[in-house]
This record gives sequence, C-alpha cells and structure tokens, in this order.
Amino acid sequence: MKIHLRMLGCRLNQSEIDTMARQFQQQGHEIVDRPAQAEQIVVNTCAVTQDATRESRHLLRQLHRANEAAAITVTGCYAQIAPAEIAVLPGVARLVDNTEKEHLVTKITGQPLQTFDHEPLERADKSGAAGRTRAFVKVQDGCDNACTFCVTTVARGAGHSRALSEIVAEVRYLAALGYQEAVLTGVHLGSYGHDLGNRQGLAQLVERILAESEIARLRLSSLEPWDLAPEFFDLWQNPRLCRHLHLPLQSGCDRTLRRMARRTSQAQFRALMQAARARIADVCITSDVIVGFPGESDEEFAISAEFIGEMDFAGLHVFRYSPRPGTAAARMRQQVSEDKKRERSAYLHKLAAAAEKGFAEKQRGRHLNVLWEHIAGATEQGFMNAGYTDNYIRVQCIHPRVLTNYITPARLERYDETRRQMTVTPLLT
Repeated sequence: MKIHLRMLGCRLNQSEIDTMARQFQQQGHEIVDRPAQAEQIVVNTCAVTQDATRESRHLLRQLHRANEAAAITVTGCYAQIAPAEIAVLPGVARLVDNTEKEHLVTKITGQPLQTFDHEPLERADKSGAAGRTRAFVKVQDGCDNACTFCVTTVARGAGHSRALSEIVAEVRYLAALGYQEAVLTGVHLGSYGHDLGNRQGLAQLVERILAESEIARLRLSSLEPWDLAPEFFDLWQNPRLCRHLHLPLQSGCDRTLRRMARRTSQAQFRALMQAARARIADVCITSDVIVGFPGESDEEFAISAEFIGEMDFAGLHVFRYSPRPGTAAARMRQQVSEDKKRERSAYLHKLAAAAEKGFAEKQRGRHLNVLWEHIAGATEQGFMNAGYTDNYIRVQCIHPRVLTNYITPARLERYDETRRQMTVTPLLT
C-alpha cells in the first residue's frame, strides 16, 4: 500500500507522523512524497488557533483535489474538538481521535504493529543516511495545566508519560537508523514522569538517554518555566545536550499572566533566565508570546513589550490571540480588536527580528559544530548545504560536497537578515 503523510502544527504532531511512517514501513508499506501517488492519505491536524483550523481544512481539500481516489484519514487536535466539521469534507474516509491515534496504522492496514528487528540496522553502515538527520520523539501527551486560552487540554486530555525504558529504546533505535539528533517533545514536556509520581522525571530521562544511547545530539522542545529549577540546567554540562531552551512566556505583564492562569511572573521568569544563562554558555533561549489577550490594555502591552525586550530572547514566536471553543478566555469580556492585535504583533515581530540578529551576531567568528540537514540548492561553486548549530542558529555554506547528516565544525562569518541565517565556513580536514 502507498501512503502519503501530512501534518500541521507542533513538534508533537511531527513526532507522531514520523512514528506512523516508521510503523507503515515496518509493515511493508511505502511512504510516498506526492499525494497523487497514494492509496491512503493521513493528516495530523492542528487546532491551536483559528488560522490552524482554517489551514487544516484547506489542506484536506487540496489533498482531495490532488487525488480523489485516495481515502483520507484525519486525526489530531482539530479532528478531536470538531469532528463534525471534518467529516463532511470531500475525501475524508475516517476520523481517528487522539485517544486512538496510537492504533491509527492498524486501523488503516488491518495489520498488528510489529516489534522491529534492530540488529540488522545496528550492523549497517550508518554514514550518509541522507534525510535521517533529526527525529522527534514523543515522550508524553496531554496536559494538566488550565491556561485559559489553550484548547490543548480539551483536545489531548490529561497528562500521561511513556515508560522511560521505551523512550531510551526508541532513541537507540533512531541512532541505529542513522539519525544524528533526537528532539524530545510532548504537550507538556516538563511534566514528564509527574503522573508516575516522579517530579524529576525529565531530568532522569535526559540522563538515561545520554548514558545509554549513542545519539550525537539530544534536544528538548518547549518547556514550561514553572517546571524548571536552576539545578535542571546543570544537565548541560554534557556537550551532547543542545544549548537551546524554548520557554513560553505568553505575556510579560503580570496582570495578563494571571488572567491567562500562567504559573509564572516577571520576577520568576527573570530569575529562571538568569539561572539558565549562568549555567549554559551561549545558550539560545526562545519564547512564545500572545498579543491581544482579552483585557490586554495599551498599558499592559507596553509592560509586556518592555519585559520581552529586557529578556533579550534569541527568537520569538508571536501569536495573535484567537478564541478557542471550550476555553475560559473565549468567554472573557474586553476582547481586543483585530486591528490592535495586528499592530501589536507587528511591533513584537520587529523586536524579535532584532533580537534574533543580535544573538547570531554575538556568535560571529566562533567555531561551532553544525548538523547539516539538507541541500537548499546548488551553484557553480558547489552545493548549498543548510543546517543548525547546537544552539539553534540556522546556517548555510557552499561546499563541493553534500554534507547532509554530518556534524562538522564551522566558523560563523556573517548574518543574512533576509534569510535569517548565518553564512559559515566548514572546517573540514
């Protein structure tokens, strides 16, 4: 059977799609790049914003137009919270809610999932595994927080963690396949192990992966700031742990944070940033911010923007608030106008671009290791290799060789504001 897989949204959705791809392949099915080639299409949808649900519907219609004969299976958060809206779309043959997502492959193929024989992979030559550079590993799902703007708790349910030994085995398997980097991800990653009675679960998981696998790089995705103690950052004494922290702030104003039911404040977040920077040299810290949350006055936004500037993030995702069904914020008074949201978003985007450039410029002239992830094109001088440093600076170089899936040292030369990346010189012997 030929399968085409697509996703929208977060890294957790990417992890789930990657896992499905491996499961289909283990059963002997083929993953195809073009929907026109497929007999079955699987879409992992997103519902974090109104834009995300609109994009999900657009993608489903686009895929059906590309191949009217293919049966489309839809899963993910949008399928969970609004199944009736999806079921009527052309081509949709099956809805699989998030609680049944782990059985999606079996539902489509009718074949049970198999335990894969790792031994031939572990014997194989792992060099040059083009395309296998960075893998996303789902370690937990669901969330027990009650942020008033977030639909994730409705769509994903309560937090629950995978077994530690199972995750370590998966990372070992990915390393055997040739992946150089594993990214641990979850809806509420910092809560890993809490449902199992272990408040230090994430730290112990990181230590076990680093001790018991050969993965060259381990990266953590988004971490809620209230889950972290200063001692957590001592884990970065191991150079295989990538120096990138994504700490969602959502607002830099304490009054707004209280309405959001975020369990942090300016003072707490500032102390956490200071602790991270004191323990991790040249750490890249990025964040998420929502503008136009209900009741956000001009004064609150000004306070938030000033604090965001003070934090000097290396990157910032800016979201315009959109009411999500079933959330407390959707019922709040003093909804902010769309014009005001756009104005505030534009201001923070400019602030974010300057901060991103500033962080990259501080690395100019340094020698950092780069995982080369893909080829962006070619010139007469060679291939345009693109990749990331461990502290998440996007880089590019022109080199006679394809460097995909190699980790090499490189000297950072200059920042390209248009492409938001550094030009580097690989230091190859």
